Amino acid sequence: MKTSITPANSLIAALAVLIVTGCVSNPPQSEKTEAAPAASTNKADAKEQPKATPAASATPGTRTVKGINDWEGEITGQPAANSKFKTLQIGMSMKQATDIAGQPTDQGAYVTGKAWIPFYFGADRHRYELVFKGQGRLIFAGGSMHNYSGGNLIMIIHNDKESGYR
Repeated sequence: MKTSITPANSLIAALAVLIVTGCVSNPPQSEKTEAAPAASTNKADAKEQPKATPAASATPGTRTVKGINDWEGEITGQPAANSKFKTLQIGMSMKQATDIAGQPTDQGAYVTGKAWIPFYFGADRHRYELVFKGQGRLIFAGGSMHNYSGGNLIMIIHNDKESGYR
């Protein structure tokens, strides 16, 4: 018996693929959530600076830190004596960072591999890089789908020999 391909059969097959893909890409809620840390009433804890945590990194001198609103990022190198980068924190918005560091010498954007994942609507689909001559680079993770704002600071690269151009 020969089965012909009809629009109804194609629609059913497409829906089946969507359902299976959605189930695979979205783990159960119990796997996604983590226990929230207990709220502290100590005012000193509330203003605590992000702490560096040891991490295996391909670049020597790179440390992983947890910043504002639990954003995780990397800081490479040490700031120069006169660097405006000293007060930057992982998780800052691009506007906050440029208010502190000033206008960059060069800047640009690029997409990440997450941009090509079907049905991925999360953050970090693109990155935005700001380059500052004699100070280093700031890299921001772009927002989720259709959010083309600058995103949040995820990487600070201190380099007092930075040329200022990408």
